[in-house]
Amino acid sequence: MKKGFFTIMAAQSFSSLADNALFVAAVELLKTSGAAEWQRAALVPMFALFYVVLAPFVGAFADAWPKGKVMFLSNAIKVVGCLMMLFGAHPLMAYAVVGLGAAAYSPAKYGILTELLPPSQLVKANGWIEGLTIMSIIFGVVLGGQLMGHTISPHLLAIDFPFIDTGIDTPPEAAIATLVFLYVLAAGFNLRIPRTDTPLQHFPAQPLVLVQDFITCNRRLWRDRLGQISLSTTTLFWGVSGNLRYIVLAWAAVALGYDTTKASSLVGVVAVGTAIGAVVASMKMRLDAATKVIPLGISMGVLVLGMNWLRDVTLAIPFLILLGGLSGFLVVPMNALLQHRGHNLMGAGRSIAVQNFNEQACILALGFLYSASTKAGLSAYGAITSFGLTVAGFMYVIKLWHERNVRTHATEVEQLLAVARSDSHHH
Repeated sequence: MKKGFFTIMAAQSFSSLADNALFVAAVELLKTSGAAEWQRAALVPMFALFYVVLAPFVGAFADAWPKGKVMFLSNAIKVVGCLMMLFGAHPLMAYAVVGLGAAAYSPAKYGILTELLPPSQLVKANGWIEGLTIMSIIFGVVLGGQLMGHTISPHLLAIDFPFIDTGIDTPPEAAIATLVFLYVLAAGFNLRIPRTDTPLQHFPAQPLVLVQDFITCNRRLWRDRLGQISLSTTTLFWGVSGNLRYIVLAWAAVALGYDTTKASSLVGVVAVGTAIGAVVASMKMRLDAATKVIPLGISMGVLVLGMNWLRDVTLAIPFLILLGGLSGFLVVPMNALLQHRGHNLMGAGRSIAVQNFNEQACILALGFLYSASTKAGLSAYGAITSFGLTVAGFMYVIKLWHERNVRTHATEVEQLLAVARSDSHHH
C-alpha cells in the first residue's frame, strides 16, 4: 500500500469517529431539551438529506478539485455544523449541515482510492476503509456516550476560559465542543494527502448538465445486470443499518432499560461484528463470487426479528455480533462489485455519487417512515419487526431477480463476471 493511503485512512478515521460520536451527542441533546421521540429518530434522515439533494453535484465537484482539498473543505463544513448546534440552532438543522459536509467528503474519499491504487488492491483497500469506518463507528458511538457519562463529563464542564462565557453548560454540549477538535485534527490530515497524477476534470458551467449526466449514470448502473443486483443490495443494506443505529438505542432503552451512554456501547457491539464480517469477506471473497452472498441478506432480516425476544444482555451481545458479522460479510464483496461495475461504466467519482444517492435515499425514506411511525405510536418492538421483514422480503426479491438475470441473459452475465474475474487477477 502506498504512503498516501495511510494518510487517507487517518483522516477518514478521525472524521468518521467524530460523525458517530456527534450522532449520540445530538440524540442526548434533543432528549435533555425535552424534544419528542420522533425528532430523535429524525436525526438519521436529516443527515442523509444533503447526500440525496446534492448527489448530482458532489461527484463532479470531487473530480474538479484535488481530492485532499475537497476533504479539507468538507471537514470545515462539519465544524460549522457543530458550532451551530452549540450556539442555538435547532439540532436537526445543525446536524443536516454536518451531513452536507459528509456528502461532499464521500466521493473524494472513495474516488482517491481508485486514483491511488491498482484494481487488484481495491477489494483489500475497501476492506481496510470499511473496517476502519466500522471501527470508528464503534469507538465513535462509544466515545459519544462516554463523553456524556458521569466519569468524563464533569471534567469537560470544569474547563473554563477566563472572561469568556462559553455557554456550554450541559454534558451533550461539552461533548459536541470536544468533537470540534476531532474534525480539526481530521482536516489537518486532509492537507497532507498527496496530489495524484489523475488530471482534474472540468466543473461544468451549467449545473443542469450535471443533473442530466447524473440521471444517465444512475440509469446505466440500474440497467447493468450485475450493477443492479449489487446496487439494490447495498442500497437496502445501508438504508437499514443507517436506521438500525437509532433503533438499537431505542430498543436498549425499552428491553434493557439502558440510558444513552450504556445503549451507545451496544451499537458498538453490532459494529464489532460488522468489522469481523468485513475482514473475513475481504480475505475470503473474490469479486466474481460476490453474488453468492445474497442468501445471507435474507437470513439477516430473519435474525433481526430475534431482537424482540432478547431481554438479557449476556444473550444480546453475541446475538448483535452475529447480526453485524453477517452484514459485514454481505456488504464488502457487494460494494467492491458495485465499484468495479461503476468504474467500468462511468468512472469512479460518478458511480460513487450514484451509489450514495441510492443508499442515502433509502436511509431517508426508511428514516422518515420510522420517524413518522414513532410519532404515530409505533413501539421499538414494532419497528424491529417491520425492519426485519422488510430486509428479508427485499433480499428475497433481489435473489429472484438475479436468478432471472442468470437464466434470461446468461451470456451477458457470464461476460460481466469474466471481466470481474480478470480484473481481480490482473496486476
